[in-house]
Amino acid sequence: MASILSTVAGIVNIVGVLSVHVLTTNVTGHFAFFSEQLFLKSYDTSFIYLYYIFVFLLGAFLSGLIAESSVDKRSHTSYSIPLLIEISIMSSLGFSSFLPINGNQSLSIVISSALLLSMGLQNALVTRVSQSVVRTTHLTGLFTDLGTDLSKLFFRREKSESVKLNKSIFLKLTIIGCFFLGSTLGGFGYRYFELKTLFIPVFFLILALWYDRILFRFYTMKRRYKQSE
Repeated sequence: MASILSTVAGIVNIVGVLSVHVLTTNVTGHFAFFSEQLFLKSYDTSFIYLYYIFVFLLGAFLSGLIAESSVDKRSHTSYSIPLLIEISIMSSLGFSSFLPINGNQSLSIVISSALLLSMGLQNALVTRVSQSVVRTTHLTGLFTDLGTDLSKLFFRREKSESVKLNKSIFLKLTIIGCFFLGSTLGGFGYRYFELKTLFIPVFFLILALWYDRILFRFYTMKRRYKQSE
C-alpha cells in the first residue's frame, strides 16, 4: 500500500505544480514562501501560504480524528474513510478541469487547498498504519533514513539484523522509486489531460482500498482459524 500511495503522491505533486504552481505534498516550502512574502511586505500572499499550511494540518487532523474514533470499535473504516475522502476530492478536481483555471486565483486556491487536504489525510493515514515508519507524500525523511540505513551496511551485524536492515532499505527505495514514477507519469499525463490526470491517482486509490480489504479479510480469516484450533 505504501508504494501505491507514494505513486499517488508523486502524481499529485507534479499536477499541483503544473496546474496551480503550488507544492501540495508537503508544507516545508510554504514556510519559506510565507517568510519571503512577509519580508516583501506582501501580506495577502503570505497569508495564503499560511492558509496552505493550515489546510495540510487539517487533513492530518481529520485523518487522525477518524482513526481515533474507530479505535474502540476496532473498525476497518479508520483506514477506508480517509481514502474514500481522498478519492472524492481527486474525482471532483478531475471534473473541474472543464472550468477555466488560468487567471482565476480563487479557483487556483481551491484546487491547491483540496490537494493539500488530501495529502494531509494520506500522510497521516500511512504514518499511523506504519507506526511513524513510512511517509508517502514527501521524501526528505525517507532520504535521511535511507542514508543512515546505508551507512549501517559498512558494519558487521547479526544475520537477523542484516535481513531486517536490507528489508528497510528495500522498502525505502521502493517508496522513493514509486514517488518518482508517479511524478513522471503525472508530468506526461498533464501534458495531454491536464487536471483529468488526477483520475489516475483515483484508480490507484481504489486499488489501494481493494488491496487493503483483501489483506484485512485474509488476516481476519487467519485469526479465526487460529482461534478455532
